[in-house]
Amino acid sequence: MAAVLALTTGPSPASRTALLAEHTAASLPGPAAPTPTYSPCATCPPHRCSPRTPTTQSIARALRLVAEADSLVVATPIHQAACSGLLKTFLDLLPQHAFTGKPVLLLATGGSPAHVMALDHALHPVLTALGAHVTQGRFALDRHIMTASDGTTAFDHDDELQLGRAIEQFARTFPPHAHLTAV
Repeated sequence: MAAVLALTTGPSPASRTALLAEHTAASLPGPAAPTPTYSPCATCPPHRCSPRTPTTQSIARALRLVAEADSLVVATPIHQAACSGLLKTFLDLLPQHAFTGKPVLLLATGGSPAHVMALDHALHPVLTALGAHVTQGRFALDRHIMTASDGTTAFDHDDELQLGRAIEQFARTFPPHAHLTAV
């Protein structure tokens, strides 16, 4: 069975980025369970997430899961037109060709439409350099991601449609019996 790894560097399980990643994971076709996704570096002191220092068990597990994954969903908040420092640090820990041949769906959140180009200019080149086949990504404004009264995640109508298209395109890149692994 192929594995789809969902990786997010949202600052908390309740962040807009984590909600976007969780919603996307729940929307993947097949037996992909809508489990929360967390950054492997989110609870680590920054000096523990360096290529020069030993990794923690959670980071080592995340590196192993990336190696074992057939496809990845990568979600990050955008700050100052770039991905989060947590994601960049984690990507620096990966071997040079860690994503070779792996389809990747990029998701990003931000406070301004001015950050939408970060997907193409900041994230796409880095993941491509790691060997990824990056499918159409999706940027969502923070204010367009809401938690409904029943606890589900709700999106602005246009964002929901565009995210659905991105998920459909991504789903065509992996086998029909894929399952989700959350980090």
